[in-house]
Amino acid sequence: MDIAAIASEVEKHSVLVEQLTDEMSKIIVGQKYMVERLVIGLLANSHVLLEGVPGLAKTLTCRTLATCIDADFSRIQFTPDLLPADVVGTLIYNQKEQTFEPKLGPIFANIVLADEINRAPAKVQSALLEAMQERQVTIGSDTYKLDEPFMVLATQNPIEQEGTYPLPEAQVDRFLFKLHITYPKRNEEYQLLDTMTSVSNAGGARREMPKPSPVIGKEQLRLAREVIDQIYIDDKIKEYILDIVGATRNPGAAGLQFQTRDNRLLEEVIQMGASPRASIALVVAARCHAFLRHRGHVTPDDVKAIGPDVLRHRIMLTFEAEAEELHHDEVVRQIFDQVEVP
Repeated sequence: MDIAAIASEVEKHSVLVEQLTDEMSKIIVGQKYMVERLVIGLLANSHVLLEGVPGLAKTLTCRTLATCIDADFSRIQFTPDLLPADVVGTLIYNQKEQTFEPKLGPIFANIVLADEINRAPAKVQSALLEAMQERQVTIGSDTYKLDEPFMVLATQNPIEQEGTYPLPEAQVDRFLFKLHITYPKRNEEYQLLDTMTSVSNAGGARREMPKPSPVIGKEQLRLAREVIDQIYIDDKIKEYILDIVGATRNPGAAGLQFQTRDNRLLEEVIQMGASPRASIALVVAARCHAFLRHRGHVTPDDVKAIGPDVLRHRIMLTFEAEAEELHHDEVVRQIFDQVEVP
């Protein structure tokens, strides 16, 4: 299929994105960045990690997304005493039949909200990792496939660290994006007051809160994903992505001579760079970003737009850099500023 034909297919199928975001905007005030990235995660068939303080509509946005695509939604509150069986399910003994029967857990949904994911111990994270990567869970000696679409949306609080466990690097790498959710703008928060508080109309009756409706189905989502897989990405763009990821692993070898704010070379503050999964994620996410812009080809601007969200959680800084509060975003920004754009 040539680029013109791909562009035509993209134009035809990308209309669903506007339908989806318009419906979500009836409930979600502001937070366009979060909504768009969640839609990209959905189109990319991947998972998203959201980091932000409580009260920024993370849970509401995830639930609204599930409603708008007519998908099953479940929310799991992660706590230190959570067990793997509380997530994936367990075997229940049937006394009448004298057999063990599976009782499936809340992971068996299309969109799963893992709330405060970093509060659960390692065994729970291991069970969740299998579901995220293999799209299946093991209960007893049997394996159960998860329905499509399947997407884990995990949240964590960036401030409160008491009673939390650091997420394993292998699990963090499975998230397509790590999003930093910030406060809404003043005008958005003003609109939020009108939308979310209890108000009455002129007749004195209580106004009903707006409710989202399903606007796209699972089949439409599947077809959109097939179109996205065909979006053209030039070899020069692929080389650009490899240059960026390679620069996270060895900035010195990449020829980057810029310095950090403490006058040390950047290669001295990066302990571990991004994995090949980051390169794949950049290609997939860039295609989805182009799809949202109704284009049948990827540009460097697509890579730049989604790059920080793909890379910020895949770079490990040295202990000294962490102690000096050097942020991952600053490192990623300097890499994008210095790597030559095709």
